[in-house]
Amino acid sequence: MIRIKQMLLASFLLLAGTISHAQSTQKKMKFLIHVTCGPDNPTKAALAFLVAKTATDEGHTVALFLAGDAVTLLKDSELDKVVGLGTGKLRDHYDAIVKAGGKFYLSGMSSKARGLSDAEIAGKPAEFAMPTVLVRLATDSDKMFTY
Repeated sequence: MIRIKQMLLASFLLLAGTISHAQSTQKKMKFLIHVTCGPDNPTKAALAFLVAKTATDEGHTVALFLAGDAVTLLKDSELDKVVGLGTGKLRDHYDAIVKAGGKFYLSGMSSKARGLSDAEIAGKPAEFAMPTVLVRLATDSDKMFTY
């Protein structure tokens, strides 16, 4: 009986080590999150940032491309105000993404049409970008999500 318990314990430890090794060697991926919804849809906007945050939490590389009304999400007033129903606070997700090295690209045309200026993205890991950047990011990414 003791011999069977020892064999079961050894098998369990071997399996646990295999699972741990598989998790630690999991391929890290590049994610692109394309966001087009703005503060008028706080649940969906916060969900996009939550998914990006989750990917960075798991060690993946993340870029977010904000277009249309989504470009206004990087205004401090919107970051502090937008809270999704069941998807959390935009500011919390944004801060975690930034801390993990995430990068934001804002459609230059959408930003200009909405009066977004350099001052509103100053000090943030963000830049204005043209559609060619979105296409490049999409082709360089392993996975892409759109919200």
